[in-house]
Amino acid sequence: MVARHGSWSSVDLSAVPVDAPAAFCADLSPEGLLAGYRAGAYPMPAEDEYARYLSEARFEDLVASGDIPVVGTGGDEVPYEVAWWSPDPRPVIAPAAARVGRRLSRTLRNRLRWSTTVDTAFARVVDECRADRVPRWLTVPLKEGLCELHRAGSAHSVEVWEDGELIGGAFGVRVGPVLSLDSMFHRCPGAGRVAIADLGARFAEVGGQLLDAQWDSPAVRSLGGSPMPRAWYLELLRSGRGAPPRGGRRAAGERGPSAG
Repeated sequence: MVARHGSWSSVDLSAVPVDAPAAFCADLSPEGLLAGYRAGAYPMPAEDEYARYLSEARFEDLVASGDIPVVGTGGDEVPYEVAWWSPDPRPVIAPAAARVGRRLSRTLRNRLRWSTTVDTAFARVVDECRADRVPRWLTVPLKEGLCELHRAGSAHSVEVWEDGELIGGAFGVRVGPVLSLDSMFHRCPGAGRVAIADLGARFAEVGGQLLDAQWDSPAVRSLGGSPMPRAWYLELLRSGRGAPPRGGRRAAGERGPSAG
């Protein structure tokens, strides 16, 4: 029997399958997004009708059995167009330990004149992260919801600049002590890594405890990522409050209090 929930607050993600979406929920409003992230999930919308039908074909049996819950009050139809995921284990990075690598660190010190800012060009960073991505899970409705969430103070970006040009960036959603990293981009080699490391440094300065990398990969491991059991991750989300990353412009790779 389909498990339907009026809100995320009644969903227990500790029991959902590890190799399937944690839930289906069509609500991409800023309030709906924040509720989903607080529950421990993140959205991956289907880019088109074909992707939506493929999701239905793959997961309809798990939805029918109640193993994958459906969140929202939109009637009996299952919103297969927006899957929410909560991997187990969860790849996470200790904010202060996010690293760019020795070679790039030397280059930053000796040659490159990059600087970073926070929350200066959120919409531009999201657009760059959408460009040329396949599949394009960063749909227009998701982008609009994230930008509203940014204006409300819960979604943040770091930008990497060279001579006034945006060459890299990353963005994510803050939930208490965790900042869930949705995506990053680079126009120059290493600029995306600088964005993640800088975001981690700023978040650590205000007491942030984890960067949530969402999907595990060799690239995430090279940034300092390691797996955390989903149960631990969900407990951390419930444990406390956090502050936004510290603002201001600084030289790329700089650590310590912001110059801004």
